[in-house]
Amino acid sequence: MSSNQDPPGKPPVAIKKRSKVPGVMVTQFVEIVPIGKTTPDFTRKPMPLTIQQGKKAVFKAMVSGMPAPTVTWTRNKCEMNDPEKYKIKLDQRSKEYILEIPDVQPEQSDTYKCTVTNVFGEAISTAILNIIPVKAKKKGDNDDQGPNDFRSMLKKTVVTTRKKQLPPPKEGEIDPKLLELLLCAPKKDYEKICFDFGVTDFRWMLKRLKQLKKEREEEQAKVVEALDEVKQIEVKPNGKAEFSVDMKLWDPNSAINLYKDGVLIPYSDDENAKHCLKRDGTKYVFSIKDLKPEDAGFYQLDVEDANVLTTDFKVPAVEFEAQLKDVKAVESEDAVFQCVLSTPLNRITWSSEKGSLDNEDKYEITVSEDMLTHTLKVKNCDLKDTGAYYAIAGITSSKASLTVEADPNAKKGDKSGKDLSNSAGLQKEDADTDGDTKDGGGAETGEDGSGGKTDDDDKTKKKQKNVPLVPDTTINRDVQFVSGLSDTKANVGERVEFSCKLSSDTAVGKWYKNGKLLTEEDGVTIIKDGACHRLIINCCSKEDAAVYRFEAEGRKSEATLTVEDPPKVDLDALGKFSQPVIIKAGETAEWKLPFSGGVPIAVQWFKKDDELFPGLNVKIETSDTKSQLRLTKCQRKDSGEVKIRLKNEYGTFEATSKLIVLDKPTPPQGPVDIMESAVTSVEFKWKPPKDNGGCPIISYMIERQQVGRNKWTNLGEFSGDNPSYKDSDVDPGRRYCYRIRAKNAEGISDYLQTQDIAAGVLRYPGAPSAPKVISAFKDCINLTWCPPCDTGGTKIVGYNLEKKKKGTNYWSLVNQGGPIKDTKFSVKDVIEGAAYEFRVSAINLSGAGDPSIPCETVYARDPMKPPGKVTDLKLTSSSYTTFSLAWTKPKEIKEVQDEALGYYMEIRPIESLDWTRCNSTPITLTSYTVLGLKAMAAYWIRVIATNYGGDGEPQGFDNYFIAMPPSVRPKFNDRNMKTFMVVRLGYTVRLNIRFEASPLPEITWLKDGLPLGKHVTVTNSDKGSQLLIPTSERTDSGIYTITIRNIVGHESFSVEVRVTDDPKPPGAVELIQNTPGTVTLCWTPSPDEKRDDRLHYMVSKRDSFKRTWRTVADNLYNNRLTVVNIVPGREYNFRVFAKNDMGLSVPCNAPPFQTKKEKEKVTVKIPEPVSLDLQCPPSIIVPLKMRTAPRGYECCMSCAVKGNPTPRVTWYRNNLSLNTNPNYHITNVCGVCSLLILRVGAKDCGEYKVVLENKLGVVESSMTLSVRE
Repeated sequence: MSSNQDPPGKPPVAIKKRSKVPGVMVTQFVEIVPIGKTTPDFTRKPMPLTIQQGKKAVFKAMVSGMPAPTVTWTRNKCEMNDPEKYKIKLDQRSKEYILEIPDVQPEQSDTYKCTVTNVFGEAISTAILNIIPVKAKKKGDNDDQGPNDFRSMLKKTVVTTRKKQLPPPKEGEIDPKLLELLLCAPKKDYEKICFDFGVTDFRWMLKRLKQLKKEREEEQAKVVEALDEVKQIEVKPNGKAEFSVDMKLWDPNSAINLYKDGVLIPYSDDENAKHCLKRDGTKYVFSIKDLKPEDAGFYQLDVEDANVLTTDFKVPAVEFEAQLKDVKAVESEDAVFQCVLSTPLNRITWSSEKGSLDNEDKYEITVSEDMLTHTLKVKNCDLKDTGAYYAIAGITSSKASLTVEADPNAKKGDKSGKDLSNSAGLQKEDADTDGDTKDGGGAETGEDGSGGKTDDDDKTKKKQKNVPLVPDTTINRDVQFVSGLSDTKANVGERVEFSCKLSSDTAVGKWYKNGKLLTEEDGVTIIKDGACHRLIINCCSKEDAAVYRFEAEGRKSEATLTVEDPPKVDLDALGKFSQPVIIKAGETAEWKLPFSGGVPIAVQWFKKDDELFPGLNVKIETSDTKSQLRLTKCQRKDSGEVKIRLKNEYGTFEATSKLIVLDKPTPPQGPVDIMESAVTSVEFKWKPPKDNGGCPIISYMIERQQVGRNKWTNLGEFSGDNPSYKDSDVDPGRRYCYRIRAKNAEGISDYLQTQDIAAGVLRYPGAPSAPKVISAFKDCINLTWCPPCDTGGTKIVGYNLEKKKKGTNYWSLVNQGGPIKDTKFSVKDVIEGAAYEFRVSAINLSGAGDPSIPCETVYARDPMKPPGKVTDLKLTSSSYTTFSLAWTKPKEIKEVQDEALGYYMEIRPIESLDWTRCNSTPITLTSYTVLGLKAMAAYWIRVIATNYGGDGEPQGFDNYFIAMPPSVRPKFNDRNMKTFMVVRLGYTVRLNIRFEASPLPEITWLKDGLPLGKHVTVTNSDKGSQLLIPTSERTDSGIYTITIRNIVGHESFSVEVRVTDDPKPPGAVELIQNTPGTVTLCWTPSPDEKRDDRLHYMVSKRDSFKRTWRTVADNLYNNRLTVVNIVPGREYNFRVFAKNDMGLSVPCNAPPFQTKKEKEKVTVKIPEPVSLDLQCPPSIIVPLKMRTAPRGYECCMSCAVKGNPTPRVTWYRNNLSLNTNPNYHITNVCGVCSLLILRVGAKDCGEYKVVLENKLGVVESSMTLSVRE
């Protein structure tokens, strides 16, 4: 059934792809998928379900693909054409494809498949539906219970459909799956299994594996008597995957469960079923039909709770690039099959019609280095090798046939050398030949029915071994052996048969024993049946052990008969020995057993599995033909199993008997329980003796003593069937002690003495349980209760039932006619509509005890009908731990549904199948807040209305809800957040970022775009995040970015952190005067300049005219400064500071600087006017230098120029003028041209150029500015 339309036809290609969702197989129909288009896939696959019969099953799936795919639902066993049973729909809001089965029945238990298809491919996912059958309710059950007793009918059912899964593999440890597979596999497969898991040397785990295997065998021994022939899963040529085990169960009705990846899989004995179990005697064969990629998994076979077989079925995505090809070969030649795979595999399965093939003498299996080419070589082909051969990779296979033709040169003697080498293992005196000796070389006896086991010798115990045939002594090639003789082992007295088959029906042969010709007169039977020749020894003896040879037409075949003589016992003697030996204590027990067999025979006697040796009370006499055991002075403890074991070199025989020693019983067992202690009687009981002495208890003998006296009074003997006694002859107030002895046919036991028992003491019973209302009507209320735990030492003779109206304090007796004998009562003295409470008290021989606690308030009115569904159910608010709901009270409909008196709230986690009730008692309000939810967990919610008639139908939502507040896009809500922070070296860095987001966001911190170091601690909450560096270092400087992201959106914020310290001062300052009126300062850089890229310098000066310091220059990133306007005659002092984000360093003072002002004699000369031309073209004294500035800091570029007339200065960046750009500060003071960038950004990178221009010329200088992040 499809939710949209039928899928397209068969695709031209089929490319298997792996889905992101486990268990989903994607097939691509085209070689190349166009850009913007995708193959279909599952974003959420349908999950397996276990549903109780009669409930509703819902499979849900979410898919993806472009164009939008078509979704189709099918099941394995039958069609889904009934729209009433299978409802398919699409939830437009959640985009979920839904398969709904309203009323599931056991026959709907099946594997359901969801297929998603578009023009570019298809995706397939399966889910198993398990149905829990409900037993039919017997007619008449609970007929006497009214509607109010609905709580007593509730029963929790727990069905185990999931096996505890293995833990996931941990790095550096053994994969648990590997150990599970090794526990169930034979040792010869260890290397192959370990290789699949990447383990090349498994010897180090053998010790642990041995211990686990011992524990597993102890667990299996509880349910399995014998376990053998465990075979791992294997794909057969018929297309089925099979695995088997040979086991004998202690209980044939034990439950056998099959799990796949921990999930219970249903199976049947129908061969056409998907999963089938066939049982043949003690052999169990499980098969999987119609193999698909989703059948891959970890299969486990359990008997009850014990695991007996574990196998891993892997389905690699592989195809045959080159198929097998038919092969023809001549006898004695090799045949080679070869295939090429599309995906590298370390091995594949090779099989013939008889079964799987392994690397052995007959077959050689090889794999190429790239694991793509796999080869099977059939060595020394024979006619019987003709047939079909299969290569199986995953669930795909390739088939080819082998045809073996007879050698045309066989009669010309061309193969004498090769064939003689095959039979060189037997060196016989008459094996001198140069002819062909190939007589079937190694063919198994019985292959064609001529030499196999027949119905006449089913009981014959043989151990056969195939041997090469004896070389022929002639070169006659017309007669050959099709099958030769085989070595045989047999016991004395058994029937032995040798058989062989020739290629000619007319050939006549002879039989020899140790080289002597055999005839019918030698006590043997010789039969010729066409080409088959048989030699039969009906009752073999030790003298028949010899080498037997058959000769025909110059051909020979030999075999050895080994006759064994294990211990044997006559059946009559064995039956007599097996009968139990019954004696009295102190007497002697004796066993005798005659036997026969090959000597020597070792004889061992056992009692209760402990070997017996000759001793004081043990006498053993043994000869070659019999053995005798005598046990003297036997006691009761010697009773048990007696076993004899006979053993020689040929076998072992065991026989068992039983010893029963009769004696007087042990004392009766305590403690003595007092059943009644009344005024005139005392009744007590005890337990029978632990050991009755081997015969039943006849009677008990009882004596009595009054406490304080020495005399014991014999009360007589009483039946041994009832270990209790009632003494009616007691005096009130006195205390008595009793002795109890047990008696059987062998004597009287020691006594059991009771404690002091008081008679005539008033002991009142305890309070019964609170009465329980079974049903209530307007004229009758039915009650029941449980008897008290404390009866007061006497039996309960009745009960008193009391009632009172609600709101009053007066209790009135209901049973005015006398005590109530039963534990239930119908109260008919009630008023319609009134509310009552009831209590009950127990009465024994001493009187009435304390009353019970009152029952719940009950109204005298006819039963109500359950209410209907609530209406207008809605979710009013939610948080990470709560849901708030509101609803409208259901309407009351006469004769259909009554008024709702309360409400229950139930929730169910989305991954669970069980509903949990939030309130234990009904609430009366039409709103409720569910508390204690798990944040971000998904829940189903429903409300159930209730009244005295029971619970109504639940009302829920169509969708589940997630425990979270309403969705809010992440945003930062602290307006005072800083984007720049300076921290002193060694101090703590703490960044507190407050935000608002719902659902809880994912918070990520990065430093300069990289993950944080391990020394950084991040603490997150639902309202903020804190980054903490306890002790900061210079390397912690950088830009820290926090990103908060949820399903609604994401937001980021960055903070620049500078970790620095007070700067160290620069080095010595040198003063240089190159030009009058100026002085140049040069200083050694501060040691911190290399570690702090924001370190710069500030220069201040003080002169002798003005005695104050003033700043000459700041933000200097070089180590040189020219100071102008130096007035001659004044003394100048300079000092240089290193400066960073923390402040100024200690100043470095320069030596004082002074230029003397020379006074010259003034002579006035009137110079002759001379016209001077002081004009000069512009030139650059100090050019611009390449700079690399950190992002976000200041950057100053300067150069020294001259020219007359004063040149016009123009600054360019990437050939664009900057003179009018307000983002740059441009100055030209005394020939020093400067350009200042207040905050360097990425946009400021590029080539900077200054151009000087006057009427005499143009000059320029350029540099490149790089910005460092």
